[in-house]
Amino acid sequence: MVAYADREALERTLSTGFAHYYSRTRKALWRKGETSGHEQRVAEVRLDCDGDSLLFRVDQTGPACHTGSRTCFFREGQRGSGAAGRLVEGEDTGGHLLTRLAATIASRAAERPQGSYTVELLEGGISRISQKVGEEAVELVVAANAEDERRVTAESADLLYHLLVLLQARGVPLDAVLRELEHRTQ
Repeated sequence: MVAYADREALERTLSTGFAHYYSRTRKALWRKGETSGHEQRVAEVRLDCDGDSLLFRVDQTGPACHTGSRTCFFREGQRGSGAAGRLVEGEDTGGHLLTRLAATIASRAAERPQGSYTVELLEGGISRISQKVGEEAVELVVAANAEDERRVTAESADLLYHLLVLLQARGVPLDAVLRELEHRTQ
């Protein structure tokens, strides 16, 4: 979402760990989620190169947008013929391929489409999925030691996919793993 934060909102955000903004229409400071419960726990605050914009990386509880959408950026501008394009609505699952793949796996878990390999794995349970993660890890190790780059690439992709299925089955969001990795690099 995009919101305005004055100095007091930023100070309050940094001191509490929850996103605060300044409402220009209400002319008041507000904590995101104070009435809706859709709060934003701030994991990181970043400042842009010329110091006039902030990026809050947050753990969002519930939707961020007043429309009930996960994000305020749920319309995609698509180019059409001529000068006119159009906006198409649909959830933004994030820009990174692993984030999009995790969202697809979550969708398969919720919708359970017939014939889906992901659904087959999930129905096999944690034990079966863990076994597949182990198998893929061993196949990657073998490929890394004895096969060409193409096999290493393919086995790495298999391992990442099965790991994402395991995370889904255990209820561990990919964002939590990414935050842990980011924390380890600091």
